[in-house]
Amino acid sequence: MARVLLHTCCGICAGHCVSLLQAGGNEVAIFYSNANIAPASEFVRRLDAVGTLSRHFGVPVIVDEPDHGEWLEKVARGFEDEPERGRRCPRCFEYSLRRAAVARRERGFDFFTTTLTVSPHKPSKVIFEIGKSIDAEHFLEIDFKKKGGFADSNSIARELGLYRQNYCGCEFSLRQRYRNTPPPSNTSLS
Repeated sequence: MARVLLHTCCGICAGHCVSLLQAGGNEVAIFYSNANIAPASEFVRRLDAVGTLSRHFGVPVIVDEPDHGEWLEKVARGFEDEPERGRRCPRCFEYSLRRAAVARRERGFDFFTTTLTVSPHKPSKVIFEIGKSIDAEHFLEIDFKKKGGFADSNSIARELGLYRQNYCGCEFSLRQRYRNTPPPSNTSLS
């Protein structure tokens, strides 16, 4: 049995991934690392959903305390005007996967991987290249969207009543989401 650290962006994406890894006989821990998420209240809402999912599957959650300022400096600076799925996004993937690789090593996990590949909106090939460039020996190249993974994740999320976000996570994706329509009154863009 391998110990796998699963970088997780949200509860919705994690369901199928945890289930598949457990079905393969792995011991799984969720690594919630999302310094990109803004505003801070969104980080908490997504973490609450991850907590619900972790209790359902009986897996621990390791929370990587976010430093959004550092993320802005290292990832977004100079790329603020990039569209969603533009050049800023692979930088963001790399930022989170590097943090997962460090956590894997420090906590004694055998491997690490990410839920990012379950989304049809994220390029698995790019994510694999980044993960392998960081630590090819310990990165599990799993395309979780295959064989109905995205649909399965959505089904698990509905079953558990998980919070469903409507933007990727950073303030730039949120602004793009609401470019042509105003955000709900309870959503802050700052």
